[in-house]
Amino acid sequence: MSMKDTTTATGSGNQPVLLRMEGICKSFPGVKALDNVSLTVRAGTVHALMGENGAGKSTLMKCLFGVYNKDAGHIYLDGKEVNFSGPKEALENGVAMVHQELNQALKRNVMDNMWLGRFPKISKWCPLTSESKMYEATKKLFDELDVNVDPKTVMSTMPVSQRQMVEIAKAVSYNSKVIVFDEPTSSLTEEEVEHLFRIINMLRDRGCGIIYISHKMKEILRISDDVTIMRDGQWIATKPAKDLTMNEIIKLMVGRELNNQFPPKTNTPGEVALEVEHLTAQYSLLKDVSFNVRKGEIVGLAGLDGSGRTETLAKKGEVLGIAGLDGSGRTELLENIFGIATRKEGEIYLHGKRVMNRNARESIKNKFALLTEERRATGIFGIRDIQANTTISSFKRYKVGPFLSDKKMSEATEWGIKAMRTKTPSQRTQIRSLSGGNQQKVILARWLLTEPEVLLLDEPTRGIDVGAKYEIYQLILNLAKEGKTVLMVSSEMPELLGVCDRILVMSGGQLAGEVDARTTTQEEIMALAAKFA
Repeated sequence: MSMKDTTTATGSGNQPVLLRMEGICKSFPGVKALDNVSLTVRAGTVHALMGENGAGKSTLMKCLFGVYNKDAGHIYLDGKEVNFSGPKEALENGVAMVHQELNQALKRNVMDNMWLGRFPKISKWCPLTSESKMYEATKKLFDELDVNVDPKTVMSTMPVSQRQMVEIAKAVSYNSKVIVFDEPTSSLTEEEVEHLFRIINMLRDRGCGIIYISHKMKEILRISDDVTIMRDGQWIATKPAKDLTMNEIIKLMVGRELNNQFPPKTNTPGEVALEVEHLTAQYSLLKDVSFNVRKGEIVGLAGLDGSGRTETLAKKGEVLGIAGLDGSGRTELLENIFGIATRKEGEIYLHGKRVMNRNARESIKNKFALLTEERRATGIFGIRDIQANTTISSFKRYKVGPFLSDKKMSEATEWGIKAMRTKTPSQRTQIRSLSGGNQQKVILARWLLTEPEVLLLDEPTRGIDVGAKYEIYQLILNLAKEGKTVLMVSSEMPELLGVCDRILVMSGGQLAGEVDARTTTQEEIMALAAKFA
């Protein structure tokens, strides 16, 4: 079946009910995550599920998928009550889920990940796995979905966006009746988002029920038929998408008016703080990049795929934003500066003094901090509590003699929770039980406690709701006003235009140009990004 070009909602409102969840409750120690929540999904429609971080969206879906056992309530699939004991049973009964945080076997190839737990056999008499059948099935599905990935590619060699598309294809391969997409576009380029929407429309035309979780309201209004909004673990409203506006959604989500997407820019650029000279990376496209950033200035870095923008960076008090698509090299740029990737040539100066940053320990000592792109894989310590995750990068501050002071760590953690407005039952809660946005806030608090002068932020608002985004934007602007230097990677161009003063545009690993964020356009940035591509 070929995919249609249309990428807008098509539901008529009279489709039969496919999934019904009634009175779902779920509690964790110290917090009631779900309080009598209901959700109804019609066949052949896209039903958006929205709410702030910690509203209970992912928890509700995990109760459906069998990851969590609900405390109360009922789930009906095709009119029959179900209570899945785990994801395997859910998949076998036609319910699939594409999780926000990818959990893949990165050392294995794509087709191994696609068919894990259900490998095709050579024959019913020979139980050995048939590599040829697995390859053919994967290739056939990829061709149908127009996914341009070699089934034999090792997962760890691919950018996050391609790994996400593999996970989406895997969900489709189960021929599911209900597919849950949890923040599916957080790692995708604009072109890949369009591709995803074509896949969703194909599934909708087949009669699937799609549950779509996202903080991106333009996407929600474009692709959805119905929208359910949650707040603080409770159902707030369910309305047709065509009857909603962005402002109405925001008000229902946060319980208040949010008139501006970005805080006012009140930072004033000063003298040069951070200088990068002839920076060239050892194992990426970055080549001979030089620039500086002024104190109190917010600068963005933009580029297309393979542009190399992540490989360079920033001045005291300046926030340097790094925009672009996965695979562009922007993450490698931050990693080069922070000393966890190899730099071939070039110098970095902070306040006129050369810094080597040969490893993470030395970088932290030199007042650099790095917020990584994939918080689950490289940001959080999942089985440790909030206190440990908050204080782990600054343990020396909390020592009394040779021992760590629990009192000092508790005070520091309490500061982080209040400063970031983190929703958590207690400091002793395991961080993996928090929503993605609240995990991000914990990591931000961790780095602020190290009192950095250069803060490297890789996708700091990915998977974060509109209210929390505003708080993080305000934090970035406050850091600039205090004389800090913030280097920010973002795949959202409006974010860089709304927060930054200048934007440096990378192309093919080289610096293609510089634009004023107040007067430039996305078209101008894209034209520069294609200069050396």
